[in-house]
Amino acid sequence: MEHDVEAYGHYQRAYYNPPRSRSPTPMEDDEGDVADEKGSYDSHLSALREETEDTEGDQETLNDEKASVPDTPFSHSDTRHFGPAPVRPQARRRGEKKRVLLKQGHYVRDLPVPRRLILPKRGTREMTETRYTAVTCDPDEYAKHKFTLRQVEMNRQTEMFIVITMFNEDDVLFCRTLYGVMKNIAHLCSRKNSSWGPDGWKKVVVCIVSDGRKQIHPRVMDCMVALGIIQPHAMKNMVLGQITTAHVWEYTTSFALDADRRFRYPESSFDIVPTQILFCLKEKNAKKINSHRWFFNAFAPLLQPNVCILIDVGTRPGPKSLYYLWKAFDLNSNVAGACGEIAVYKGKWWRGLLNPLVASQHYEYKMSNILDKPCESAFGYINVLPGAFSAYRYIALQNDKNGKGPLASYFKGEVLSGQATDMFTAVYLAEDRILCFELIAKPGSEWVLRYVKSAVGETDVPETLPEFIGQRRRWLNGSFFASIYALYHIGQVLRSGHSVFRKAILLFEFGYNLINVIFAWFAVGNFFIFFVILTSSVNDPSFNLKGVSLLNTLTQYAYAGTIVACFLFSMGNRPKGARWKYRIAVIIFAVLTIWMVVCAVLCAVKALESFGTPMYSRMVLSLLATYGSFVAASLLFMDPWHLLTSFGPYMLFSPTFINVLNIYAFCNLHDFSWGTKAIATVDTDLGIVRGIVNGNSVEVEVEYDKDDVDSVYMDALHRLKVREPIPRAKPKAFAEDEEAVKDYYANVRTNVLLAWALSNAFLAVIILSGNVTSTFDGTNNYTITKAYMLFILAFVAITSIIRFGGSMIYLIGRVFTG
Repeated sequence: MEHDVEAYGHYQRAYYNPPRSRSPTPMEDDEGDVADEKGSYDSHLSALREETEDTEGDQETLNDEKASVPDTPFSHSDTRHFGPAPVRPQARRRGEKKRVLLKQGHYVRDLPVPRRLILPKRGTREMTETRYTAVTCDPDEYAKHKFTLRQVEMNRQTEMFIVITMFNEDDVLFCRTLYGVMKNIAHLCSRKNSSWGPDGWKKVVVCIVSDGRKQIHPRVMDCMVALGIIQPHAMKNMVLGQITTAHVWEYTTSFALDADRRFRYPESSFDIVPTQILFCLKEKNAKKINSHRWFFNAFAPLLQPNVCILIDVGTRPGPKSLYYLWKAFDLNSNVAGACGEIAVYKGKWWRGLLNPLVASQHYEYKMSNILDKPCESAFGYINVLPGAFSAYRYIALQNDKNGKGPLASYFKGEVLSGQATDMFTAVYLAEDRILCFELIAKPGSEWVLRYVKSAVGETDVPETLPEFIGQRRRWLNGSFFASIYALYHIGQVLRSGHSVFRKAILLFEFGYNLINVIFAWFAVGNFFIFFVILTSSVNDPSFNLKGVSLLNTLTQYAYAGTIVACFLFSMGNRPKGARWKYRIAVIIFAVLTIWMVVCAVLCAVKALESFGTPMYSRMVLSLLATYGSFVAASLLFMDPWHLLTSFGPYMLFSPTFINVLNIYAFCNLHDFSWGTKAIATVDTDLGIVRGIVNGNSVEVEVEYDKDDVDSVYMDALHRLKVREPIPRAKPKAFAEDEEAVKDYYANVRTNVLLAWALSNAFLAVIILSGNVTSTFDGTNNYTITKAYMLFILAFVAITSIIRFGGSMIYLIGRVFTG
C-alpha cells in the first residue's frame, strides 16, 4: 500500500513530521493533525480567499504577493523530501548582501510575516509585516535620537498603555497573562455607548518588556514567533559601531495563544480582536526597574497615553478588570493611581490550596483586600500599589521643569551607587511604595490613590519556602524603609494642593502608620512575649493541669532556640542552599503555635467564666474586635470562603511570617543593589550591521530567505507542541559594586540589625521579668506583664476597629458610586 512520502519518507525515523496542510490553523494537536476544536477557524476560512475591504484610513493595503497565504498550492516536488526528518535545527545557507534603508539613521526593518502564519484579516500592513528596530541608546534618549513607533506614524491616540514585565518565566505564565490582556481588550471593543467601541483596540498598546535576551525562556520566544511578533534572525548586536541596547518589535496580532498554547481566533464578533504589540527585548539583564524605565521614559513620551497599566508576567487580569481600572480614572479626575485585587491563582478545583504555604498566602491576600486596601483607599493614600497589577495616570507621573517628581524618585534607585547613598537606599527595593508617596505629596497637586475591588488579577505565589523567603525579604526591607521615608518627609504633604480636610485625614493615616511601624519593629519580641504569657498562664493551679509546667518550659526554650537558629541561618545560608534548615524551623514554629492556640482557648474559656474582671473582659473584647472584624468584613464583602479554606494554614504559618521572614529580611539589609552594573563584554552572536553608509542606506548580510522564515515558524510551533525539557544554565555571578560600597552596606546592615535584635530582646526581658503566671489570675493586682498585656489587647482592638471602619466607608461609597 502506498503512503504519503511527504509525511513518512522512506526510512525508519521518517514518521517524525505530519503531512503539510493548507488548513488555516497552524497548530498541531495530539493526534498529529493540524486542527482541533479549540484552534479551528473554519468560520473565517472564506476571509482568507477574499480581499478584505480596507475601512481604516490609517492602514496601508499590501500587494497580492504579500498576502499571508500563497495563491498557488505547494507542488509535490516542492514538498517532497528524502530520508528522515532532522531532529535538530539545521545550519542555514549563507545569505546574500542586501541594501537596507535607514530611518533617521537607525536600523529599522519591516519584515513580512511567515507565509504559514494564518491571518483572520488580510490587507493591513501592521498585520502582515512586523517591524524590527535595533535601539542603540539609553531609554531616556529614545525620543531624542529620533526613534519612533508605528502608532505615532499612524497618528493614533493611545488611551491605555499596558506594560507586561518578565524575566525568565515560562510560556505557560506568559500566555496566561497575554491572553488575559487580549480578552480584556476584546471586552473594551464590545462595549456600546462608550468611548471604546469596535475600534477600541486602536487605543490600546501592549508593551512587553523582557529583562535580558539570554535570560528569556526559549519557549516564550517560540510563542513570539508563533504569534508573528518576532523573527529572531533579524536581530543584530551592533549597528555601525554602536552597541544594541534593546531589540524592539512592533506587530498587530489578530489571534492569541491561551495558557494551553492553543491558537484562539475570533469565533464571535468580539472574542479576540487585533492587539497592538510592542515587544522590547533588552540585550542585557538590568532588573525590573530598568524595564519600567523603557516603558515610562522611552515609549510613553511618544504615545502620550492617558492611563498606564503595570502587569507582571504570571498575573492574569479578569475579563473586565482593565476596564474597571480605567473607569476609576475616567470617573474621578483627581485619581493618580489605582490598583485592583491581587488574588492567588488556585488552579483547577482550588487544588493549589492543598499546599499550606499557598493557602496561608491566600488568606493574607484576602484579608488585605478586604480590610487594609479599602481602608487606605477611604483615606486617599494606599501605601503600595502592587507592581504586579496597578495603574497610573500618565500626567500625574510627570516631573516638574527642574526634573524632580514621581518618576525621578521612582528611577533614582537604579542609578544610586557609592557611599553618597544612605540607609534609605533600601526604600527603592519597593519602588512602587515610594511612587505612591510621591504622587499624593506632589507639590501643588491634590492627587489621591484608589482601590478598585472589581478589578481582579490572579497571580502565581511562591509554592516553595526558599522562593517565598526571598520574595518577602525584598518586600519587607523595602516597605519598612519606605514607611520611614514617608514619615520623615511628611512635610511634603503639607505643601501639596490638598484641602485642609484631606490633609487632616492624611496626617491621621500617617499617625496610624507610625504606630504600625513601631509594632512591626517589635513584632518578633511581642510574639515571643505572648507565647510565654499564654503558655505560662496555664501553669496556674486554677487550670488544674498536671505536668504542664515542664511542658511549657520545654516549649519556651524550643521557641527561643529556634529564633537563635533562624539568626544563624539568615546570616550564613541562602534559603535555597539550606532548605531543610528553614523547613525544620517552620515545622517547629507550627507545632508550637498549636500549643499556643490550645493555651489561648483555655484562657478564653476562663475569661468567659470570669468576664467581670478587667483582664478577662479586655481579652474577650480584643478577640471579638479582631476576629469579629475578619468575619464581619468578609461577609459584608460577600467573600467569606477564605475563612473556611485558609484560616487554619494561616494560623500555623503566622510565626513563620513574623519570625523567619523578619529575621531573614533584617539579616540581609546589605543587599540593596539592583544589579545594574554593565557587563564589559559585547555579544556578537546575532551579527553586526557593518559597512559604509551610502546616503540613507547600508548594506547588511541577509541570512534567511522566505522559505527559511517559514521553516523557523514551523519549528517554533513544533517545540511548543512537544515541550522537550530545556536545560537552563545557571546565571554567572558578577560583582555588583566595589568593595567599599559593599562594606558600607554591610555596616548599615550591622547597625540596624543590632538595634533591632537588642531592642526586641530588651523588651522581652523587661516584660517577662514580672510574675507571668499570675497574668490571668482574675485579681486587680497589676504587674508589668499584666499592664503590657492590657495595652497590647487594647491596641489590637483599636486598630481592628479603625480598619473595619475604613473598610465600611469604602464599601458604602462603592455601593453609591459603583
